Amino acid sequence: MQIFLATTNEGKVRELKDLLGTGFEVFCLKDFPEITPAVEDGSSFKENAVKKAAHAASLTKMWTLADDSGLVVDALNGAPGIYSARFAGGNADDAANNAKLLSLLADIPEAERTARFVSAVALVSPTGETTVFEGSCEGTILFAADGTEGFGYDPLFYSADLHKSFGQASADEKNAVSHRSRAMSKACAYLKERK
Repeated sequence: MQIFLATTNEGKVRELKDLLGTGFEVFCLKDFPEITPAVEDGSSFKENAVKKAAHAASLTKMWTLADDSGLVVDALNGAPGIYSARFAGGNADDAANNAKLLSLLADIPEAERTARFVSAVALVSPTGETTVFEGSCEGTILFAADGTEGFGYDPLFYSADLHKSFGQASADEKNAVSHRSRAMSKACAYLKERK
């Protein structure tokens, strides 16, 4: 079965391929450079995921999957939220985003640094049928990066499930509890029923 992942984020592509498992021929935006990514101007993870998946599905005519996910920090009223990838600006990298997060939380005590990763995975069929699957995982924001695994905010996110940062976790450990894996496991079950 052919699946199109509507993303250019290599970390997401790796994770999503691992989570999909065998039996799927996976493509992404890098395989179709003529496809311009959808504008992410929705007001929620769900809206952005649907926009990305619907846009790509209309062009590829394949089953298309798009994830929109990010970090929600309680002490920052839910920020960075849907702006997680561009928290420190439009061209910000992981280091800049992490530095901004640490700066904003500098005076926040450990007990108030609660956070969660949230993922919305939109799946659009070649005929336009849309289904959304959601997942989340709880944790806290550390005072400094810990670990070199993963991407994005992983080294700063201490997982309540793993009792270590996502930056310290192996890919298998993270995939067992992550927000994206929880949403993707539902999407995969849905897809496998349609193979």
